[in-house]
Amino acid sequence: MNHDYRYQAKQVDKIIVRPFSFEFPDDLDPKWVPDNIVRSHFFNGVSLTMPYLEPFLVKTMREASEQISEPKLLEDIRGFNGQEASHYKCHRRLNTLLKANGYPEFEEVEARLDATYKRLSTRSLRTRLAYSAGFECMTNGFTTWLINKRQQLFRGASPHIASFWLMHMIEETEHKTVAFDVYMAYSGQYLPRAIGVFHGSFHVLAYGIIGMFTALKKDGKLSELNCITGIIQHFFSLLWNVGPFLLRALLPWHNPRGEADPEWMRQWVIGHAALSADEQLPLVDTNDPDMPVPFTQGVTA
Repeated sequence: MNHDYRYQAKQVDKIIVRPFSFEFPDDLDPKWVPDNIVRSHFFNGVSLTMPYLEPFLVKTMREASEQISEPKLLEDIRGFNGQEASHYKCHRRLNTLLKANGYPEFEEVEARLDATYKRLSTRSLRTRLAYSAGFECMTNGFTTWLINKRQQLFRGASPHIASFWLMHMIEETEHKTVAFDVYMAYSGQYLPRAIGVFHGSFHVLAYGIIGMFTALKKDGKLSELNCITGIIQHFFSLLWNVGPFLLRALLPWHNPRGEADPEWMRQWVIGHAALSADEQLPLVDTNDPDMPVPFTQGVTA
């Protein structure tokens, strides 16, 4: 254990475990972003990873918690695990529909994911914690990208899937300090953490890309110029928006507390807190040019 570790306050008072009550329609179209099959299948590919990645994260945090005595960090771990458990169960429902509605080939990607996370689970706890912290640093960039560029990315898209991804990213931002803090409490060594930034981030992205290419191949689009152009444009946007977060995560003094939370995310959290227990979670209006938070109380437009 790192005896120099000292707990620091988070940017949120508490990590809230919310009901993830998304009911995807049975006839959901896997090409859910209009006129952008590349973007649809990239996010579909990333979704395939979640029912394998997120249980891995939960088990890793749970194992590390047995060696941690700081009560505030233990509370954060419980919130982290509760949110991640809700995420992967909902991704599993979505992935089942993606396979049923045209892409049974995703089962082959899932088999590879199952095998790779079983192998990863045999690595040392320090390696798994560094991987977890590295991946969670990347999600800070994903959150800012998806929320601040939501009109560009999701205009006219399926409100069910767009709302699901945005809510997922909001909760990733709420628990953005936890994997980092657990790694620092357990080890704190710089080099393994820096390796984890590459390991966790690119491992997940690689399987998301494999899923994307699997679907594009099924669609017979890989040889089309507009598809090739779309792939280049999408990954330039990904690199441009998420890359700086990875570079900052490599700094020896990096702390995810230094990454600002998007204002839209803060408004969403306030609006959600105003919902009554029996109210259904409203969906983001992807046809609204501003795509405001989907609540009427406690938020500004």
